Amino acid sequence: MAGRNLSNGRWPAWPDGRLGMVSGLGEARRRTVAWEKLGDRWWLGGSPTMPLLPHSPTMETGVTSYAGSAIPHTVLSRSRTTTQSWFPLQQRSNRKSEEFLNKATPDKNLIRLLVCMGEALRTISFKVKTASCGGTACVNTFGDEQLAVDVLADKLLFESLRYSHVCKYACSEELPELQDMEGPAEGGFSVAFDPLDGSSIVDTNFTVGTIFGVWPGDKLTGVTGRDQVAAAMGIYGPRTTYVIAVKDIPGTHEFLLLDEGKWQHVKDTTTIGEGKMFSPGNLRATFDNPDYDKLINYYVRAKYTLRYTGGMVPDVNQIIVKEKGIFTNVTSPSAKAKLRLLFEVAPLGFLIEKAGGHSSDGFQSVLDKVINTLDERTQVAYGSKNEIIRFEETLYGSSRLKAGEPVGAAV
Repeated sequence: MAGRNLSNGRWPAWPDGRLGMVSGLGEARRRTVAWEKLGDRWWLGGSPTMPLLPHSPTMETGVTSYAGSAIPHTVLSRSRTTTQSWFPLQQRSNRKSEEFLNKATPDKNLIRLLVCMGEALRTISFKVKTASCGGTACVNTFGDEQLAVDVLADKLLFESLRYSHVCKYACSEELPELQDMEGPAEGGFSVAFDPLDGSSIVDTNFTVGTIFGVWPGDKLTGVTGRDQVAAAMGIYGPRTTYVIAVKDIPGTHEFLLLDEGKWQHVKDTTTIGEGKMFSPGNLRATFDNPDYDKLINYYVRAKYTLRYTGGMVPDVNQIIVKEKGIFTNVTSPSAKAKLRLLFEVAPLGFLIEKAGGHSSDGFQSVLDKVINTLDERTQVAYGSKNEIIRFEETLYGSSRLKAGEPVGAAV
């Protein structure tokens, strides 16, 4: 069948608010996609970050181009605004991740939530890669002004959690108030997330990411990071990856987004060893925190490799991928804590500790800190055991992890 042009707008537009996390149609004009047959139904494929949309089973194989949000009426005729039309997409694009999760946990609701979040990450990756951002405004390749990518990511994640039907409450760093996702409290979850950590460096084309933590039930305060049943981060760089940790099994588990839109399981990390690599955040604190200054000078004198991007997600992710190193973000009288315990520190602490590493606020694991308020902030270090011992000894004189000779930085 010859290519069919849908740019004349003869077909009705996609209904407003229709599962935007898997559509991405608003920014796609005259994009060429292919119809694919899956079972007895035809699906609109194409870019790995575009949806597979149901179409008439009598449609012949061919290539179709579409404009804006105009799509054939027959696409809308099946399960227009229900989740049924979305889950065939999930089953196809997430088959590898679902196979892994089915082995990792018996909790079907948790599997459903993590798969739904994977779909949101897939679409956010596409938005990040195709948005042209300057300051706070973003435009797509056709000059249409869009929501800033962090606001858009925030919206997509909330929609994903709502359509999972297993999330009771959610809140984000952009909207730090509990939002009712209408899922069950019993057998359901509450989720806290940073939709786009590092959004201020999107315009410089640095790697950015999404962070989220999953707690059982309906509480996000009065709990600790250790109460999480899962945590994950999406990393949007030269590759898009989805790193998951689940309470039921050891390790972190990395999935790579393939060209066809599937998540391929590529790496497990269960050990964080010793190695000279450091990522020092909040260096302005060295001005009036002499102990932090001493620690940084130790890294330089000991010829550690500096690997710091300004984005917390890639800086922590490299510890998991390289299986070594230290990330620090320390406070001082003039440089107060900026990292939020609920949205960033606890989920990343869960990932690091499940990977075989350690975390610290200077005195204890960040997973043991009670989350008293949604906006609570803290300093943090993530890394190998000896690096966390050095961090605690240098800043506070002793370490709860100490074994054998002191490893604190020399004066």
